[in-house]
Amino acid sequence: MMTKRTKTGHALGTRIVLTVYGEQDEAALDAAFALIESEEDRLTVNRDVSEVMSVNHAAGQTPIVVSSATYRLIAQAVAASRENFGFNALIGPLVKLWHIGFTGAHVPTADAIAAKMALIDPAGVALDPANHSVALMHAGMELDLGGIAKGYIADQIRSLWRAYGVAAGIIDLGGNLLFVGDSPRRTDGKWVIGVQDPAKSRHTDLGVVVLPACSAVTSGIYERFLELDGHRYHHLLDPRTGSPLETELAGVTVFTQDSIQGELEAKRLFFHGGPVPGWRDNPQMLGAVFAFQDGHVETDGLTLTK
Repeated sequence: MMTKRTKTGHALGTRIVLTVYGEQDEAALDAAFALIESEEDRLTVNRDVSEVMSVNHAAGQTPIVVSSATYRLIAQAVAASRENFGFNALIGPLVKLWHIGFTGAHVPTADAIAAKMALIDPAGVALDPANHSVALMHAGMELDLGGIAKGYIADQIRSLWRAYGVAAGIIDLGGNLLFVGDSPRRTDGKWVIGVQDPAKSRHTDLGVVVLPACSAVTSGIYERFLELDGHRYHHLLDPRTGSPLETELAGVTVFTQDSIQGELEAKRLFFHGGPVPGWRDNPQMLGAVFAFQDGHVETDGLTLTK
């Protein structure tokens, strides 16, 4: 069996587990953790200082010039937000209003929701590709790349590992998975990937799928709730309504070639409530597993086995 090396840590607000096969030292693992730290320093909104926070601090005032990589990621996040399928990189003010999963969570008034809705419109972001500047047009707007950053960073690690000549590996950024190269455990090189059961504790699977190297990203409503007057409000807010998404789904796991695409497609399919017509016409999209709140499971494009 090929040598296996694993390194764990905490970053991006979650537990990171990186595994490489066939390496004689931890150079590729150390380089990956250094990359994660560097990317978090640029993109975080959980500290007062970062490139993204510089944009937020200047909301309603002035454009901010950011690095080329940060600009490209912001531009991609804003473009996806403007598609209005559920993903919204400006939704922070609304999330903070509801505060679901944290002390002070409550159901806001319609007027309070309407006031925040005015601050989450992605049309209020001005992008200048010539200067790589970003401007939030209204005071109180906030940019948060948390819904796309893990996928972006996972893809960066994969590129880094390829430069190191890593033959096979697993990138686990808090459940956002990206498999690299051929699995050393199967002669066909495919990976056996567990699909989270949204009704059970973390690492309890609905079943497994067997696929070549790919990304697996899950969106679901099962981790944070507000219980009030017999009603359960989950944390996935719909930027089109300002309230938790009304859905029969509990979770969706999407399998794609690139992890950043998985981040977006998981949200697209979750907010749609099932497969989007024609979504697998793109060869990037390998398939999806839909877990419903009533306990039944549907698949699209792949086979789920127990």
